[in-house]
Amino acid sequence: MLLTEMPPPPGAVGLSALRAGERAARRGACVALTACLALLAATQVLADRSPAEQAPPLAALSLAIFVTALPVLAVTQYVWGARARRVRRRERELYAVERSGRARPLSRLAVAACWALTLLLGFTLPHLFRRAALEPAAGVLTWSAEALTVAGAGTGVWFVLWWARDLLGMLTRARRPGGSPGDPWDPGPGTRPRTGAALWAGATLAVAALVGARAHLWEPATGWVYALLTAALVCGVVTDE
Repeated sequence: MLLTEMPPPPGAVGLSALRAGERAARRGACVALTACLALLAATQVLADRSPAEQAPPLAALSLAIFVTALPVLAVTQYVWGARARRVRRRERELYAVERSGRARPLSRLAVAACWALTLLLGFTLPHLFRRAALEPAAGVLTWSAEALTVAGAGTGVWFVLWWARDLLGMLTRARRPGGSPGDPWDPGPGTRPRTGAALWAGATLAVAALVGARAHLWEPATGWVYALLTAALVCGVVTDE
C-alpha cells in the first residue's frame, strides 16, 4: 500500500489545513510588501520629476499610499505570524517537535529590511511637499518623521534582540535529533508549481529597481517606471506561492 493511500494519523489533516492557511497568510503579507514598496517608490519618483503644477497631487498620493501601507503591512504580517505560531504549536502537540525553520530568521530579516525601506521612503515625503510648495504640510510631516524616527529606532533595537534570541533558539533546535515528519497529505514545495519562485524574483527585482531610482542610483525613463511598477504588481499578484 502506498503511503498516500494509508489513512492519515490523527491530526495530520487538520495540520495540513493549518499549514495551508499559513502559506496563504505569508503570500498575502508578501504581496502587501511588494505592492506598498512598488507603489510608494514609483509615485515618489514621478512626483520628484514632475512639473510644478503636477507635484501637489502626486505628493498627496504618496502620502496617502504611505499612510495606508503602515496598517496594511502591520495587519497582514500579524496574521502571518499568528498562523505560523498556530502551526508550530500544533506540530509540537502532534510530534513533540516542530519543523527546523532554518529560513525563518532570514525571512524575518528580509521583512524588517522592507519595513526600513518603507519608513525611509516615508521620511522623504516632507521634501516632496516642499517641492510642491506645500510648506505647512511639509512642516507637519517633518515633525511626524522625527517622531517616527524615534519610534522606528526603538522598534529596530527590540527587533534585533528578538531576532537574535530566535536565531539562537533555532540553532539549539537544529542540534536536537529528530524533527517533524513529512506529511504525504500535506504537499510540499516539490509538488507545487515552480513558477512562483521566478515570479517573486521578478517582483523583487522590479521593486529594487524602483527603490534604486528613488534613491537616484539610476535615472530610468518615465515609461520604465510605469513598466517596473506594472511588473512588480503583476508578478506579486499572479504568483500562487
